[in-house]
Amino acid sequence: MKQKIVVLGAGESGVGAALLAQQQGYDVLVSDSSLISERYKNELIINKIEFEEGIHSIGKIFQSGFVIKSPGIPEKNELVKELRKKGIVIISEIEFAYRYKGDSKIIAITGSNGKTTTTALAYHICKTGGVDCAMVGNIGYSFAKQVAVDPKKVYVVEVSSFQLDDINTFKPDVAILTNITEDHLDRYEYKFENYIKSKFSIIKYQTSNDVFIYNADDEVTMKYLNKFLNNTNPLPISMRKLLPQGAYISNAEMHIKWQKEEMQMSVEDFAIKGKHNQYNTMAACLSAVVMDIRKEKIREAVQTFESLEHRMETVATIKGVEFINDSKATNTNSTWYALESMTKPVILILGGVDKGNDYSILKDLVKEKVKGIVCMGIDNRKIHEAFASDVSLMVNTNNAKDAVAAAFHFASKGDVVLLSPACASFDLFKNYEDRGKQFKEAVKEL
Repeated sequence: MKQKIVVLGAGESGVGAALLAQQQGYDVLVSDSSLISERYKNELIINKIEFEEGIHSIGKIFQSGFVIKSPGIPEKNELVKELRKKGIVIISEIEFAYRYKGDSKIIAITGSNGKTTTTALAYHICKTGGVDCAMVGNIGYSFAKQVAVDPKKVYVVEVSSFQLDDINTFKPDVAILTNITEDHLDRYEYKFENYIKSKFSIIKYQTSNDVFIYNADDEVTMKYLNKFLNNTNPLPISMRKLLPQGAYISNAEMHIKWQKEEMQMSVEDFAIKGKHNQYNTMAACLSAVVMDIRKEKIREAVQTFESLEHRMETVATIKGVEFINDSKATNTNSTWYALESMTKPVILILGGVDKGNDYSILKDLVKEKVKGIVCMGIDNRKIHEAFASDVSLMVNTNNAKDAVAAAFHFASKGDVVLLSPACASFDLFKNYEDRGKQFKEAVKEL
């Protein structure tokens, strides 16, 4: 008799989990309370996987041996509450994929900011170093689908706190925690400590054979480090102090030290610029040294890495005005990093769905670098209240085309128009990619 399992949610991670579950001989039902997109529905039909949309068949779901839950479904969801009450085990897709990865190695990256760039760079270094690897998780393919369809020797996994909330064995060989700032508090009962605990669970099951790379300059990480540290090998990165083991930058030189291995590289040679990217680069390089990738390959990869779409991406320069797409900045901390790296006067496009943002951390940088703010969202009151006394040029728009036109109107030759919204995108757009694409289209139409 096949064991019955239910996958809740039919997005990238849900369909990936269903494919792996079917391959491993489970009797699978995919259940989504919304309509399933054509792309994912076709995948389920082709693979003869049972699914339902717009409904949850409670009777069937409660017969399940365990449930794989999409990271988008919150804990306060009524069905999730019922499953918990009945004692039915709920796991995340990364937990399920982990169980079937065989002897492959995992580099897992989490953090409030910088995790996508760090993941992409760590993957680029592995690939350049000739490793049979894949980049999965929050970025690209689902981890489970990769394991099912095209298994690799190394998985570089970008992991969100939501995915970490439902693990019970998941253990990366190398875990990276980039930093922790207030984000997604609406999912954590508005308690910062709950979110911090979630982030640290990336090391929960690590052993003395594993490595934990963390930012020793990040106050929140350091405050909670001893509370959550277990048997793993902690490896810090820093720009403030020289370290006997780990990575640090001193006099514009990056130093990497792991056991008896050492390497140096000038920050001038980093393909991606900005202080925040120096942290991301240190973390990715340190993970590569731990994974025994040759130093010359690490150097080559860091010099050839191209920054990601929607992350500080230069779109065009029109009449001397540079346009930068940083649509992936969905919290104030990301926007802080973006502003911090600016060297020209900025017209800033801000706004969207506010997840409990504290804009006060941006005030000093806005005063120093921003000459105009274009709000792009349905409700912009908080932005006006936060910056009215710092910026005289402020306007409301409710689509990308008008936002770009207004910003271009405010800008002079030598200025930068920076889309770095500090908010989620789903009031006006499908997701941050859609927001970034519409911004780029609007720039090209100028």
